[in-house]
Amino acid sequence: MKTIIKSAFIVFVSVQIQTICAQDKSIKMTNPLLQKSTLQYQSPIFDKIKDSDFKPAFEYGLKVHDSEIDKIANNKAKATFQNTVLAIETSGVDLGRATGIFYNLTGANTNPTLQKIEEEYASIFSAHNDKIYLNSKIYNRIKALDLKSLKGEDKKLTEYYLQQFELAGANLSDSDKEIMKKINEELATLSTTFSNKLLVARKNGAVLFADEKELAGLSAGEIAAAKDKAKEAGKSGYMLGLLNTTQQPPLQNMTNRASREKLFKSAFTRSEKNDEGDTRATLEKMAKLRLQKAQLMGKKSFAEWRLQDQMAQKPAAAMDLLAKIAKPAVERAKIEAKDIQDLIDAQKGGFKLEPWDWNFYSEQVRKAKYDLDESQIKPYFEVNTVLEKGVFFAAKKMYGITFKVRKDLPVYNPDVVVYEVFDEAGKSIAIYYLDFYTRDNKNGGAWMSNFVNQSHYLKQKPVIVNVYNFAKPVAGNPSLISFDDVTTMFHEFGHTLHGLFANQQYVTLSGTSVPRDYVEFPSQINEHAALDPEVLKNYAIHYQTKEVIPQSLIDKIKKAETFNKGYDVTELLAAATLDMAWHSVENEADFKPTLEFEKSALQKYGLLVNEVPTRYHSPYFAHIWSGGYSSGYYAYTWSKTLDYNVYDWMNANGGMTRENCDRFRKYILSVGNSVDLNKAFKDLIGHDMQIEPYLKNAGLK
Repeated sequence: MKTIIKSAFIVFVSVQIQTICAQDKSIKMTNPLLQKSTLQYQSPIFDKIKDSDFKPAFEYGLKVHDSEIDKIANNKAKATFQNTVLAIETSGVDLGRATGIFYNLTGANTNPTLQKIEEEYASIFSAHNDKIYLNSKIYNRIKALDLKSLKGEDKKLTEYYLQQFELAGANLSDSDKEIMKKINEELATLSTTFSNKLLVARKNGAVLFADEKELAGLSAGEIAAAKDKAKEAGKSGYMLGLLNTTQQPPLQNMTNRASREKLFKSAFTRSEKNDEGDTRATLEKMAKLRLQKAQLMGKKSFAEWRLQDQMAQKPAAAMDLLAKIAKPAVERAKIEAKDIQDLIDAQKGGFKLEPWDWNFYSEQVRKAKYDLDESQIKPYFEVNTVLEKGVFFAAKKMYGITFKVRKDLPVYNPDVVVYEVFDEAGKSIAIYYLDFYTRDNKNGGAWMSNFVNQSHYLKQKPVIVNVYNFAKPVAGNPSLISFDDVTTMFHEFGHTLHGLFANQQYVTLSGTSVPRDYVEFPSQINEHAALDPEVLKNYAIHYQTKEVIPQSLIDKIKKAETFNKGYDVTELLAAATLDMAWHSVENEADFKPTLEFEKSALQKYGLLVNEVPTRYHSPYFAHIWSGGYSSGYYAYTWSKTLDYNVYDWMNANGGMTRENCDRFRKYILSVGNSVDLNKAFKDLIGHDMQIEPYLKNAGLK
């Protein structure tokens, strides 16, 4: 009887396994996310991918990846680079493809279905990551490898994984690992919650104006867009949406002070209204959990734990840089504030300068000091002309690459344009997606990311996307952008260049996969191309008259380059300091309610300047609560210091010439994270990073 039952059970299990395998095979064959794309360079098959494909792809991908990891961990053979490190590096292909596409979509083109999936899988993916990086068996296999016997990228990749396992807690006790897993799961869920709440807050924070007169100062195109936005929301009147920063672009031109105040306050308080978009309770939980996580790892604070694999390495080094720049920046900002107040008084305004007045009146000060009016120069910056005759032209001049529109490749939104990229010899090297215009279902800001990462080992070429939030042309009007927006385009394309010129064996070391406080440096260097004389005259073309920008205006733009730098640097440093303050707490009792904590932190470091609000207020500081920049917002300043060092070197050697750019490509753009980056930087210019170039170029010295 027992034998019969046993046999029946075996048959039953066998049938189940066959059914599961058949189901898996069916999913693999029919789900576009689980198939290696046959489009050029594995570009995503957006016309075949449906929202309903993601969950089955995730489940299949998780299952396969688990099996691969178990096989590595339980391998009885002696650990080698091939059967351990390379095996980890090349595992999880299906899951990586599916999640790569998914998170690009949730950032640029989300919807309620994708948001729900994102929330559901946040803790699942966190637990999966812990299964790998808290696995003592794999950690011990990596530790057993003889680093001296490895060379080049093999050695670098091994060192990378060893550090990542240790940062994750692979050497913790079993009981502490369980605690770590719970913390990571909760943090992943809270991060997604924060992101989704912020989207709600941003949408709800849009400001409705009843009368067109309230928008006096805005262009006809901007007013038409505001009317359309109100109509889309089912409202009558005019609606201005919010960007994720504190200050909002329309404030520069709005002549109605009450309207400016209304827009600014809506932006600043968007996530603190005790509604579904209020993020404060979420971020406060995250801050406490991050401290618990760091202390579990034997560190005093989250920042101390987090910076171990960064260029700065220690919070004190990051804060020292911020502090050295903060004092002259605030002093400069106070001088700028006095200039603005003097103008207000001269106009008999009868009020004290407030944050919502700064951009409006600073523009007038700039006009008075430099005879430069933003409305004079904006007509020369039509977004597509800036792209094709500016960004692309500079890329050809500096690096020899060209771009050709591809209309045959599917896109995830009709706004998206696709280009194929060619090197100087005419050889195809990459596919590039461009998503210019703002949408309510798109995160604020601008960014670059990869759909496919470069890897010689996997025979992959890069497939890259740049995402922006420019106003979409309405009723035949062009999309005109400010010079700051022009700089943003060159900046984000700098990240693209970093990805295009990647020349690594392994994805993990490829392109922009470098420390946070280094990754902005290559893109900041590319910003300088926007003012290169030959480049500027090629793209700054009046959208109506088709005349090239006159030299007199160019001279004014250059003379005004350090204008308002006290404000710009102070608001940036305030945000960076705020981030470091949240993550440098060593005792949980020192946390306070969000608004109180923020005020106290800014006061402590001399950055609580009423007229100069922090670039990101804690409740909508997406970079640090849901964007991977926790303890890392200082990176923009660290990278900018690297940038100014290299920019001075370039200027001392003839400027942004092809020769200098090829050298920059050799030492910086093409090496990814495959070499010692401090050494690469020093090899490029001959010395370590110095602070003086920052103070000089920013006009703070």
